[in-house]
Amino acid sequence: MSDLECPPGTWRKSTASGTGNCVEVSFASESVLMRHSRSPHGPVLSFSHPEWEAFVTGVRDGEFDATGPDHGKRQRE
Repeated sequence: MSDLECPPGTWRKSTASGTGNCVEVSFASESVLMRHSRSPHGPVLSFSHPEWEAFVTGVRDGEFDATGPDHGKRQRE
């Protein structure tokens, strides 16, 4: 079963989260939901599947790394 085929309401947390300051994601048919794991009844962010894919691609490509290859360039702009 792929991420997009998970049953509605299934929340996933990163296996790298050990501090308790984590986010959880849930893949729904029309959106990807994100919440803080310590506050399961708190606010939830909702992203379209294309928005989520763009974000994940940016993370994988290092776009959000503080020491990434373009970090200095972004600060100068």
